[in-house]
Amino acid sequence: MTRRAFLAATAALTAGPAMARPDWIVPPEEAPHQRTFMMWPQSRQVYDDAVFLDIVQDTIADIANTIAAFEPVTLLAHPDAHAAIRQRVSSAVELWDIPTDDLWARDAGPLFTKNAAGDLAVSHIRFNGWGDKQTHLHEGRVAADVAGRLGLDLIESGLVGEPGGVDHDGHGLLMAHESSWVIGNRNPGLDRDAIGRRLLAAYGAERILWSPGVRGQDITDYHIDSLARFTGPGRVLINLPDEPDMRDPFHRAAHETHAVLQATGLDIEVIPEPNIRRINSPDFVASYANFYVCNGAVIAAQFGDSETDAIAADALARHYPGREIVTLNVDALGEIGGGIHCATQQMPA
Repeated sequence: MTRRAFLAATAALTAGPAMARPDWIVPPEEAPHQRTFMMWPQSRQVYDDAVFLDIVQDTIADIANTIAAFEPVTLLAHPDAHAAIRQRVSSAVELWDIPTDDLWARDAGPLFTKNAAGDLAVSHIRFNGWGDKQTHLHEGRVAADVAGRLGLDLIESGLVGEPGGVDHDGHGLLMAHESSWVIGNRNPGLDRDAIGRRLLAAYGAERILWSPGVRGQDITDYHIDSLARFTGPGRVLINLPDEPDMRDPFHRAAHETHAVLQATGLDIEVIPEPNIRRINSPDFVASYANFYVCNGAVIAAQFGDSETDAIAADALARHYPGREIVTLNVDALGEIGGGIHCATQQMPA
């Protein structure tokens, strides 16, 4: 069998079930937003180092203030923290009395869906702390609390997991790593096809592309939004190391995902990971793909490698013409396994 035929066969095996698009659809991230939701990290059960917690909070405030120059930002936090937060964020950042433990709004926050009439609802994927790996006393209720405050219906997906574990183009196509979904600490008793059907319904999509991912090596079980992102219908941006170490399970899985996406005929652009980093920890997540698209801008990470930082910014400018590309030092989030996309969740206009 030729390599091309092998990859085509692989794609056929990894593609999930197809379905007709329902009335409710999660719009693409680049569609107009009403606002961005973010969450304030403050739990000392999660952050036992007060100095590092302060650095993480500064990073979240910086991201919120940056996005607020382009669209409204709503920051969720326990009311006891509001006075201190107000000193760190601009007046364009609104504070809501919805308690949080940590900052990962992409995973615990509300996933908004929209119907043809323009009505909004929350497509509810239940958050359980990435398979009960982290306390989520407040986080498990955030999506429902936001829906209640907005007066929106909560549409149950029948899934436990995190929206950061699936990416969508808003035009019928999803991609995900099996490792984040087909796992006993999220969805025991459900096989990949059953989970795929529920994800398609939750997003209003037609087809899902699966690749294996990596189980048990990080808290998310390898969320795909730190590797590959749709930037438009059938178009993907993926970051891969220039010199992969195939002894590294993440490098192997990243190349497996790239092969699956290639075999489907998608328009794929590969950008490198940074070769020079301010943080050299092996657990540091240096993902250019973990960017966030807001009204008029793309908010992305820079890691201190002038060459690859520029390559990533140039690629984002090509994929999102007419938007300002704003890059930030978010190393504190990389140290705890995430990035800007992980810390944000859009509310469609």
